[in-house]
Amino acid sequence: MTDMSHGLDDARRVVEAVWRMESAKIVAALTRTVGDLDLAEDLAGQALLEALEQWPGTGVPRNPAAWLTSVATRRAIDGWRRRDRLDERYVYLARELRNDAAAFDRDAWDPDRIDDDVLRLMFVACHPVLNRNAQVVLTLRVVGGLSTDEIAKAFLTRTTAVQQRIVRAKKALTAARVPFEVPDRQDFPIRLSAVLGVIYLIFNEGYVASSGDEWIRADLADEALRLGRILAELLPEEPEVHGLVALMELTASRFAARATPDGKPILLADQDRTRWNRAQINRGNAALARADAIGRGRGPYGLQAAIAECHSRALTFEDTEWDRIVLLYEILARVAPSPVVDLNHAAALSMAEGPEVALEHVDRLAASGTLAGYHLLPSVRGELLRRLGRGVEARGELLEAARLTGNERERAVLLAKAEEVRESFDR
Repeated sequence: MTDMSHGLDDARRVVEAVWRMESAKIVAALTRTVGDLDLAEDLAGQALLEALEQWPGTGVPRNPAAWLTSVATRRAIDGWRRRDRLDERYVYLARELRNDAAAFDRDAWDPDRIDDDVLRLMFVACHPVLNRNAQVVLTLRVVGGLSTDEIAKAFLTRTTAVQQRIVRAKKALTAARVPFEVPDRQDFPIRLSAVLGVIYLIFNEGYVASSGDEWIRADLADEALRLGRILAELLPEEPEVHGLVALMELTASRFAARATPDGKPILLADQDRTRWNRAQINRGNAALARADAIGRGRGPYGLQAAIAECHSRALTFEDTEWDRIVLLYEILARVAPSPVVDLNHAAALSMAEGPEVALEHVDRLAASGTLAGYHLLPSVRGELLRRLGRGVEARGELLEAARLTGNERERAVLLAKAEEVRESFDR
């Protein structure tokens, strides 16, 4: 391999690393400057190509992210010049470019600084004119810096489908004239809820993949956690942001113990708790303490983090404070009512008061039809029936849960449980 090809490979690796770490700030700064998210991404892409051409010969600049931003801004100005649009906007852009260049020369680009432009970008990506799927892919693309191939792989879909979603999302934002700004205070809670909801959805998909043959997608969960940490830095006085970070930290601390080396799931009761990440548990506890210190009470994410904290404190499954978890689920059901919360409450109740009491709750849920098609309903019901000695019914529920789940690893666990029930009750 020639020196030139070595240099190109090195430059490509640096460009990919810079884009992964700094893309949100680069695209956000360009969006503020040019007023169009789609154009900002195009300009950033052109700057990346220019970096691949120049850096193998000139070397990587001292501040690569600032270099990319400046090059992209110059390309924007060149585009307007070619279209004879040298108005006051061009004058403003030229002034901004000079300021950027001066900052670049002073080595002023701070890679650890996250300014309000990134927050604006998050709110744009999660704007209510977009549906949740579009919000997710656009957030991962423009805030997370993931490629369309990476997003497609994460959600087991075609790259072209992801590209189409992103294109449609950008067109919707343009058609709706969505401003590049943090929403007004009266709209802030609803919009922030959407941002938190997208990050939470991304994390959950990493925690237990909804389909495919992987039990855990740690890279997806890590990306959600990274986005949550960014948001916590941007909004230090929002307790639910810290609550979500706490929930993700505490939950992710169990990843190393949740699967065998070949990827088979290990359920909570069977996990080796010495493999839980204590440093991550400490970070989660600290994030929950920060949420509490703000003094506005715990919201849905803070309450779920408190439940995760109970698990993290227990040295064994039997030591878990099930009574406290039941209480927290009861509060959560009042703060954020949901049939899934009710199902989780019933599962905790089975540990605190026994399977018979819990089964009454689960049967009411099943009769309501609100969780029809949700595989965890027959999964929980099957486990309760097994503990009550109703083997035939238990096996039927577990087989139904296996049929409904889209995750191959989870299906294997449920089928194995159904077989264990058959064998134990046949004896």
